[in-house]
Amino acid sequence: MTVKIPDPADLCDIEKASRDEISALQLRRLKETLQHAYDNVPHYRRAFDAKGVHPDDLRQLSDLSKFPFTVKADLRNNYPFGLFAVPREKIARIHASSGTTGKPTVVGYTLNDIGTWADLVARSIRAAGGRPGDMVHVSYGYGLFTGGLGAHYGAERAGCTVIPMSGGQSEKQVQLINDFKPDIIMVTPSYMQVLIEEFTRQGLDPAASSLKVGIFGAEPWTEAMRHDIERKAALDAVDIYGLSEVMGPGVASECVETKDGPVIWEDHFYPEIIHPETGEPVADGEEGELVFTSLTKEAMPIIRYRTRDLTRLLPPTARSFRRMGKIVGRSDDMMIIRGVNVFPTQVEEIVLAHAKLTGLYQMHLSREGLLDEVEVHCELQPELRGTDERERGEIAQWVQQRIKTLIGISTRVRVMEPDSIERTLTGKARRVIDKRPR
Repeated sequence: MTVKIPDPADLCDIEKASRDEISALQLRRLKETLQHAYDNVPHYRRAFDAKGVHPDDLRQLSDLSKFPFTVKADLRNNYPFGLFAVPREKIARIHASSGTTGKPTVVGYTLNDIGTWADLVARSIRAAGGRPGDMVHVSYGYGLFTGGLGAHYGAERAGCTVIPMSGGQSEKQVQLINDFKPDIIMVTPSYMQVLIEEFTRQGLDPAASSLKVGIFGAEPWTEAMRHDIERKAALDAVDIYGLSEVMGPGVASECVETKDGPVIWEDHFYPEIIHPETGEPVADGEEGELVFTSLTKEAMPIIRYRTRDLTRLLPPTARSFRRMGKIVGRSDDMMIIRGVNVFPTQVEEIVLAHAKLTGLYQMHLSREGLLDEVEVHCELQPELRGTDERERGEIAQWVQQRIKTLIGISTRVRVMEPDSIERTLTGKARRVIDKRPR
């Protein structure tokens, strides 16, 4: 591996700015964002008024703590376009992610927003060591998921050549990497491990491929996984962070020369760490829940969005911006399965929608090889005890297809006899049995 140390001349001025300069820019943009949200989004006007605050009350950055949080339920309650701050005809693109009710959380972008997003992913690619002319193999999924198109536009903005492979088709992925010889791959870290296995299966040495940099995101991953990938594939593995509600990939990204946590692009996103239970801000360096406020979004400004990710804010190193530590967990019950955010209640609603099933279910999570596997156990209604295998198979197929359609993950489903699922002393089923290695 050859780490590319950037020339300071290649950095944006803001990446080299003083803390005072960054704070002044943040304060100006934050005032504009709060006013934009208050004037154009009825939800925010109601929320601010209910809290007794007005955009004029922001006189210093710490005043942001006076303003209300935004949570995922607010996006669902305003489905589909209720949080847009511009007329619908000004929206250039819509992305969405699945929600607990089957309704997705919807995010809109103006042309300026898409340009800003492309700029920040391009900045992230440069931070990872990418340069104009490099070839980038994008294996994130395309479509409503922000990963594929976010990476694609950013790589083009960085002056790179893009291979829009999307996910799946591991054999073809390896063939194209072997034939096209890209310099960079953008993909989930767990799928990169699958590709490494596919190289070996085809009799190829993954360490001999053309890949020099892997930009990995969409799911938490450990330092142990980083070292394993780097050792087997002989590339530099860097972490990129994002979430659709805030923008998509490129909210923060590691620098290849330090690999010490994603640098938050603080000129566009203001981070806070709060206590998950009290909601009160904690000091930099203390662990808590990550909260973001957008500073430049036109279509859908987001105010104090609770990501539920647990991490720390760390001091600057390679850039003038603060970093975030590795995500150590979540403050809610969301699971991440193959890069897809999954809530147990999503499965519950699907199971409850079938008249022959009770509302009791379990999700058994395991890891077969390098990929997460999910087996859903559900129960027949008591009066259907003894239902034959054929009918149970039809019910299982229905549940499996609904989960795939509404949530976006593949599962195995077992339809069991009544009273088969474990109860606790309180009569409630254990919803998730996670047997994946930590």
